[in-house]
Amino acid sequence: MNLKTKLIPFFLTISIIIMDQITKFLVAKYIPLYSIKYSFYDDLLRIVHVRNKAIAFSIGNTIPEEIRAVIFSILPFIVLILLLIYILRTDEVSISQRWFLAGIIGGGLGNLMDRFFRSAGVIDFIDVKFFGIFGLERWPTFNIADSSIVICGILLFISLFWRSKKEN
Repeated sequence: MNLKTKLIPFFLTISIIIMDQITKFLVAKYIPLYSIKYSFYDDLLRIVHVRNKAIAFSIGNTIPEEIRAVIFSILPFIVLILLLIYILRTDEVSISQRWFLAGIIGGGLGNLMDRFFRSAGVIDFIDVKFFGIFGLERWPTFNIADSSIVICGILLFISLFWRSKKEN
């Protein structure tokens, strides 16, 4: 596989970073912190402005700031760099898997940009009603980068599962 073919999926990476940062900029500019600006479909979906210095589900909020900076910024950055190197050097992943990995990298870099350049933490703004499932009235607030990581991660898992099933 040539380098051009390997680089094309990174248009998705760039697109996700751009969409993520534009939406976070707009939220920071127009929605006061810890407030609800819009509510749709009888409170099913809300656009809010919250900050998260931890990771998903606010895991790690109680960890000291210095340790949190290493665990949630430097380690993910190293993992994303290693993933990028792997994608560029290997021919063992399919084209679709390259796109899924590019989406994960885009989401990871979108959130890392907040961690490195926004001292108040990652901006989250999509708030969805969860109807008490798993004891949650609302799903933890998230953003475009988080969505990209989750969706592309699920699609990557399905593609790997499907591929291994075909090989067996």
